[in-house]
Amino acid sequence: MMAEIEPFPVRIPESDLAALRARLDGTRLPEAETVPDATQGIGLGELRTLLDAWRQHDWRATEARWNAIPHYRARLDGLNVAFWHVRSPEPAALPLVLTHGWPGSVLEFESLLGPLTDPAAHGGSASDAFHVVVPSLPGFGFSERPRERGWNPGRTARAWAELMTLLGYERFGAHGGDWGAFVSTELARIAPERVAGLHLTMPLASPLPEDRISPDPAEQRMLERRDLHLADGYGFGLIMSTRPQTLGYSLLDSPAGLAAWLGEKFAAYSDTRREAGGGVSLARQADNLALYWLTGTGASSARWYWEAMRWVPRSAEEENAQPVTVPTACSLFPAEPWPTARRWAERRYQDLRSWHEMDRGGHFPGFEQPDLLVSEIRAAFRGHRGQ
Repeated sequence: MMAEIEPFPVRIPESDLAALRARLDGTRLPEAETVPDATQGIGLGELRTLLDAWRQHDWRATEARWNAIPHYRARLDGLNVAFWHVRSPEPAALPLVLTHGWPGSVLEFESLLGPLTDPAAHGGSASDAFHVVVPSLPGFGFSERPRERGWNPGRTARAWAELMTLLGYERFGAHGGDWGAFVSTELARIAPERVAGLHLTMPLASPLPEDRISPDPAEQRMLERRDLHLADGYGFGLIMSTRPQTLGYSLLDSPAGLAAWLGEKFAAYSDTRREAGGGVSLARQADNLALYWLTGTGASSARWYWEAMRWVPRSAEEENAQPVTVPTACSLFPAEPWPTARRWAERRYQDLRSWHEMDRGGHFPGFEQPDLLVSEIRAAFRGHRGQ
């Protein structure tokens, strides 16, 4: 590795863990909601269950798992970015950068690392191997919190390209969901000669005005769901894209506030059906909450929305004016809050090779359905690894 990249082992001071335990023990909660559903937000009973899981969480065990994965930091465009980098034992492995979103983290991909880097040891074919790079977004996890404006998905994509160059990877694949889909899409746009393929779980394509005039029944259901989500489920995004600093004080000062803010979306955006696995487990949510709390990134991760929403295309027409030409594969999970029709996506992703609609899973497939996501990623890059 080059000198710009340094190992970055994680060790949270015991005093920070003691302070967290004290805050959790001193939690002050409001009265219960006045409705029998989630229309007022995460319910008191659900939050108490999540907080109990967090009280019992063993950060040192999470930390040991974390440090068993090669973890580094590199200075990219003036910012220290933390990332996992796991090389495959297979010499012909394809480099792959995985990018997370909010309220997730690199932990979404923890259980994918072994199957992706060493498929032969996990029931797969050596020909599907990847060298895997998993960066934390700026202001998330152990990446540095930006002190200046401008760290949006576009700047982040350029930083990811620089990171892959530093790692010696001229050509690579990209995967993402949520904000990771924005970064990965932009990476494919700005460096199409380097991106071997793109895999998305949340393709960034919207309906044109004429699509609302005569949609087929499936598209009509998608339109209704998107509209309902914008009207009733996206208040959190409006707050973070307009007043993240105001919100950030609570996210940094109250474990219960952080748990409620993140926990509501893990419940709302995952496939919580029992037959589908029940959504994101309490154990994985506790891991993720501890990471946000102990790195003090509640405010900086919220501020990502402020930056990103001033950068994203404002309409379907603007999206389509930023086409993607690299081979693209999409895996659609049924609980995704932003459903997309294939014909909308084909306008922007101009080399759309596959479109798979899953029967289970939601917005967090790495947490919810890791085996299925591994299979989809493997399939997405077959056929153009050597192009």
